[in-house]
Amino acid sequence: MAEQPTTEEHPIETKEEDLPRNLRELVNKALGAVEMKNYKYTISLMQNVLREAPGYVDGRKMLRSSEVALVGGKKKKSLFGGGGLGTMKLASVAKKDPLGALDAIEKELEKDPYNSGANELLFETALKLNFLETAAFALETIRSGAPENTKLLHKLAEFYLSRELPERAAGVYRDICKQDVTDTAAVKGEKDATARASMQKQRNAKGEYVLGKKDEAETLAVEKAARAALTKDQLEEKAAALVEVYEQDPNNVAVVKDLAATYEKMEDWRNAHTFYDWAHQISSGDVALKSKAAFMKDKAADHQLKGLEASVEENPDDQDARQKLDEVRAARIAEQVDERRRRVEQNPTDPQLRFDLGQALYHAGDFSGAIPHLQQATRNPHIRTKVLLLLGRTFDAKGMHDLAVKQLSDANTELMAMDATKKEILYELGIIHDKQGKKDAALDAFKQIYEVDYGYRDVAARVEGSYRKRIFFR
Repeated sequence: MAEQPTTEEHPIETKEEDLPRNLRELVNKALGAVEMKNYKYTISLMQNVLREAPGYVDGRKMLRSSEVALVGGKKKKSLFGGGGLGTMKLASVAKKDPLGALDAIEKELEKDPYNSGANELLFETALKLNFLETAAFALETIRSGAPENTKLLHKLAEFYLSRELPERAAGVYRDICKQDVTDTAAVKGEKDATARASMQKQRNAKGEYVLGKKDEAETLAVEKAARAALTKDQLEEKAAALVEVYEQDPNNVAVVKDLAATYEKMEDWRNAHTFYDWAHQISSGDVALKSKAAFMKDKAADHQLKGLEASVEENPDDQDARQKLDEVRAARIAEQVDERRRRVEQNPTDPQLRFDLGQALYHAGDFSGAIPHLQQATRNPHIRTKVLLLLGRTFDAKGMHDLAVKQLSDANTELMAMDATKKEILYELGIIHDKQGKKDAALDAFKQIYEVDYGYRDVAARVEGSYRKRIFFR
């Protein structure tokens, strides 16, 4: 039986403490190499880290500073060249596979870290992945190393404004004016952004709203609503106060976002989805809000499913509840398949989207339909191992145990560290070998997990049980 659908985890931006131990060790080596001014080694190490953790922003900054130190500043020409993929070709790769393209973009930046074209492409690619800090860093690199490129500085200022960071935007506009005193758009932009920053500072130290000359009672209500670390009752008060402000101006992005975030804290996933979705629509297409809305939609569906599952568990004889659970589960799976199929139709060459669709089809029990999409998804090195894991499970579900073993063995070979994914792969291998009657191969897979994680699933019982059987039959 296929596993129940889960919300797919996409790559996110991370800090060093969130990295797995093997990557943190590489980062420490890179820091040591920086101290020794061995920049080539630093670059090599950090490129390896970023292939595994593309959202590690501080690592990308360390990589760039090492490249600048090695190259020695900006080159005369800020174009792709010297055997690179070329602007058009690299942009095409990024459009089809944004996550996979990051490594190719970094290869270009290794030769010329202030390359305007490559940094702009890094910015656009990072936006597609919702790597917002990475996107800002890409254009900040131009700001520091090629400030005469005022076109990209304008793009950076607009990005900061879209993120409600007017003070940063004002600083960028000031730098543009230093480069071109005749840039009237920058002059006006700096004034407007400074005004917005000033209004933003009218909130008190706790981030409370100051609504100008509006009714004092309303102001106090919203101020009270804005306090952090609120109880459930206080959150409900906050939501009620924000709803009143929202009704006066439904297009106030800040209020809509705050209302959405409040519902999220209340775990009212449906309302959170509604307001995050509306915030996205009125925010000039903020990709972070779009992603948040989709996540809330999934949380709402998960919450409904868990509620129905709990009801059935408490009342196993309640046929109406069981029927409702089956209907909601089937509708959820069908919705995921339709939504992900639409995404693939819009961008058929994106391996991540292929994986998402293959995963949805697997959960729907359409194993034959899932296979071609998963096979195409193996082209993305960043998700290859988890694709092979699901592909192995899909072949296993079709009774093709030899093909399942091949996929899982390939995935196991490509993983060196005994992390959660490798344990899962080895466990699946053990189960399938056991189905095939290959007891020794199954035991070998379980032993590899047992040696490092005694408490993983039922491997202890399986491994220790095999020894008891040997003793018994002596």
